[in-house]
Amino acid sequence: MAAEGRVIKYEWGDDLKEAFEQVGLAMYGYMTELHTVDAERTETIIAEGDDLLSLLFHFLDELLFLFCAEPFFIGQEIEIMEFDKDNLKIIADVHGETFDLDKHPQGTEVKAITYSNMQVYDDEEKHEVYVIIDI
Repeated sequence: MAAEGRVIKYEWGDDLKEAFEQVGLAMYGYMTELHTVDAERTETIIAEGDDLLSLLFHFLDELLFLFCAEPFFIGQEIEIMEFDKDNLKIIADVHGETFDLDKHPQGTEVKAITYSNMQVYDDEEKHEVYVIIDI
């Protein structure tokens, strides 16, 4: 499901924390084949929001920033260490390495995270996120 210049991503998990981790990995999966990435070092990110949508936006934006800023870090695993839904704060460790075209196949460039039709479901029956990213 792709619109011109956009990719629609839908992920879920056993809880909302896992759904956030999975959508972050899915975004990195557009950038390269994750099986080629080794967990050589860990970067820690902090994201805060005013509601669950802005928390998701800022979480993904921090992950994208890791890739876009030197040394172009690509994550292979995302582990949310603190998921505070009351104070709307996430602290996550991202395990990966510096992106290297000699090692990692170049996938699709992710230009931006969008709020367009962003959805977060967190109830007893489902924990899902729906995000459209600009490519």
